[in-house]
Amino acid sequence: MRENMKKIVHVFSSLEIGGTQRRFVEYMAKTQAGHNHSVYAMDGNYAALQLMEEMNPIGNGKILVEKGNTVKAIFACRRLLKKEQPDLLITYNWGAIEWALANRFFSFCPTIHIQDGFTSDEIPEEQPARQRLRRFTYPACRYVVVPSMSLEKHAEEYWGISDDKLRFIPNGIDIDRFICPANLGFVKSLGIDPEKKIIGTVAGLRPEKNVGRLIEAFSTIEDIHPDSQLVIVGEGIGMSALTMLADRVCRKGSVIFTGNLPSPEHIYPVFDIFALSSDSEQMPLTVIEAMACGLPIASTNVGDVAFMVSEQNRPYIAGKDAQTLKSSLLDLMKTPDVANRIGAANQSKAKEDYGLTKMVEAYDELFSNVIS
Repeated sequence: MRENMKKIVHVFSSLEIGGTQRRFVEYMAKTQAGHNHSVYAMDGNYAALQLMEEMNPIGNGKILVEKGNTVKAIFACRRLLKKEQPDLLITYNWGAIEWALANRFFSFCPTIHIQDGFTSDEIPEEQPARQRLRRFTYPACRYVVVPSMSLEKHAEEYWGISDDKLRFIPNGIDIDRFICPANLGFVKSLGIDPEKKIIGTVAGLRPEKNVGRLIEAFSTIEDIHPDSQLVIVGEGIGMSALTMLADRVCRKGSVIFTGNLPSPEHIYPVFDIFALSSDSEQMPLTVIEAMACGLPIASTNVGDVAFMVSEQNRPYIAGKDAQTLKSSLLDLMKTPDVANRIGAANQSKAKEDYGLTKMVEAYDELFSNVIS
């Protein structure tokens, strides 16, 4: 290690494959700041590292900090911080609160906290006890980073984060990676018929993503468009329940579950419409990916989605129920020329606003300023 190379420790509750973890992987692949990065997953799940060529899990992923007893966890975190001696600690979301608390007093190094949103147990409202703990913990961090305007307002109002400590860094992706033709051989191997009208989504199959809402909407859409398929990319605790729901309310073979795909750009281009059915989001990477592919978006009105998409697409970001989502999807399906124009506008906006280089440079500058 070069003498001037600083050590940064990133802490997640889990490195299961999700939006936050994928953004971390993308950042690590492109950063040019020259720091030494290590990563820690509190539950020992390092699945997202399969998307990377090389990464250094603390303790080879075998040392766990168990949640449930906050005081005990804080002392365990302090022991690890003392052992690692990082120059910068970066914590992600509520699941890493113990680390931010452990470093609040008699800190080993500066802390930057990155908050992407809330989990299903804080929908529709943030839990009061968690809000109080966030308000106690996060203002003591050097910076708090959020990827959405709605979360920025929430952090100011409810967590007491001052303007000088709050940073808004929009998510970004490698746009060119998603401007490509579909891998038709791979697509067909998954049971997808590219000749059909394809509604697709990419989501962790967790309660807050509410993919069941999309399946419910599609069950009536396929009665109107029997030549359609619903493709669901992702895995999670809801997989078995969602497959049973699809078997019960949809035609056999009309709903395809692909599981996680390390290269989703191989499948996005076969979609005609990208659908998002979440109860809660902030600035989902999957929407940016779909925009980069030139897709129209039909979504529940959550987080910053209505501001992310092109102006032409905004009427199709509405409601939080299956009926409204169904209406948006049907309107796009019956006017393919409009859908194509919306997709082209989305792609232009993605190129202009959500490039990976812009995001990586913003994080590099922030991290380097703290540890310089």
